[in-house]
Amino acid sequence: MAKRVQLVLNESVNKLGKTGDLVEVAPGYARNYLIPQKLGVIATAGILRQVEQRKEKERQRLLAEKQEAQSRKIALETIGRYIIRKQVGEGESIFGTVTTQEVADLIKEATNQEIDRRGITIPEISQTGFYKATVKLHPEVTAEVEIQVAPL
Repeated sequence: MAKRVQLVLNESVNKLGKTGDLVEVAPGYARNYLIPQKLGVIATAGILRQVEQRKEKERQRLLAEKQEAQSRKIALETIGRYIIRKQVGEGESIFGTVTTQEVADLIKEATNQEIDRRGITIPEISQTGFYKATVKLHPEVTAEVEIQVAPL
């Protein structure tokens, strides 16, 4: 009887691996749980080739996504400065604050690019002036944009 069986996972299994991973498990675990639940299949040469092809397609997709984020970064940074108009009180202090949603709407208006507000980081803005905001477009790509807060 074999000591270990090699399987390719069809779905992510907690504490074992992610979809497409090649794992070694006990034969009883494979025979009684993983294979009947369709969580994994026995690793053969054909299945390993399929897994490699899927991983290559995924790698190509992620590379294209990163390149698209790079082009969006260039588009955001070429505009240079975004102007937000706010109501101003004494000493150039503004009423309220500048929110990430306002910055996302401003970028969408200027560039027609949909930016998730959760990916935008802005400093605490309480007065008129120039501020730097970072926009996370991809896990490896962030753009830095300049925001000018001006009176109405």
